[in-house]
Amino acid sequence: MNKLLIVWSTAEIEVAKKMVLLYSSVILPRGYWDQAHLMIWGPSAKLLSENTELQGMVSKIKETGVELSCCVVCSDEYGVTEKLASLGIDMIHTGEKLTDALKEDWKVITF
Repeated sequence: MNKLLIVWSTAEIEVAKKMVLLYSSVILPRGYWDQAHLMIWGPSAKLLSENTELQGMVSKIKETGVELSCCVVCSDEYGVTEKLASLGIDMIHTGEKLTDALKEDWKVITF
């Protein structure tokens, strides 16, 4: 099974729109990967909580079957945990998920 973990940590809106979220929106519908997970970590959590356009893009990504998670430590520090959880994003300890993915031979890309 081909599995991809995308780690999104940048607060750069153009990177979010034109790479991270654009790619995430097509990877399962086009059959690029069998399973995909978008991990929101660090400054991207704050950016997402404040930007309704990005929230809409994330909602569409979720509809395609891409799994979504966010670093709960980061979201707590930014005060955005409830907002991101309301978008259907799992609030987790991302270090554990990343470590497991690396050990289980997922492909990992970071932005």
